[in-house]
Amino acid sequence: MSTPAIEVRGLRKAFGDLQVLDDLSLHVERGEFVSILGPSGCGKSTILSVLNGTEPADSGELLLDGEPLNRTQSPFAWMPQHDVLFPWRTVEQNVALGGEVAGGLSKREALAQAQALLPTFGLDEFGATRPYQLSGGMRQRAAFARTVAQGRNILLLDEPFGALDALTRTELQLWLEQIWGRERWTVVLITHDVREAVLLSDRVYVLGPRATGITLELEIPLPRPRSLELLGNADATALERELLQALHAGRAA
Repeated sequence: MSTPAIEVRGLRKAFGDLQVLDDLSLHVERGEFVSILGPSGCGKSTILSVLNGTEPADSGELLLDGEPLNRTQSPFAWMPQHDVLFPWRTVEQNVALGGEVAGGLSKREALAQAQALLPTFGLDEFGATRPYQLSGGMRQRAAFARTVAQGRNILLLDEPFGALDALTRTELQLWLEQIWGRERWTVVLITHDVREAVLLSDRVYVLGPRATGITLELEIPLPRPRSLELLGNADATALERELLQALHAGRAA
């Protein structure tokens, strides 16, 4: 069995008297797309905050390729829930920030990298555009390009499409499934959307209410590439039902 890219063992995290994570353990294989699904307030985003160093763990182990996580490595590229694009910068300048700040590139190198990335994200005609001129979906593409520009092959995505309307969200989910199929990053996705988890994931962890831990670990053995038509078949429907049942069982517990 291969050594996981990410392994979390016995993670505990509290904010004051509020215990958010209690003895949580999970793993993510190299090149795997893993989603963490759960109700609001269950600690999903806190897991990413601990991994990327925004919040310290109270106890537990964080391993990267089998070794204790060294913060100086900066192995993760993190994409928060909101795009956080700077309004005074163009799209290509915003994307360049990923390489400039996290990737250690010069401004010229980072801008050249950003310009090369834009076609991959469907933004080649929008490099000189300001964020306010873009739709919500295009802004999220720009934010995703900035995340990739950091030069990390492990991506931490915190509900990146949660604020979008249903049609735009579906379009971007399908787009992400396609681009991940080409690049095969290691991805941890935080979501509350059962269908999104089934569409994108190789495996899904379901968290119960705050501090109750993982209630289900579910493989998603659907063939790739995936499509909306695939989500309509009996296997996908059964997987969605199992995830929903786990979510509702956790709430009732």
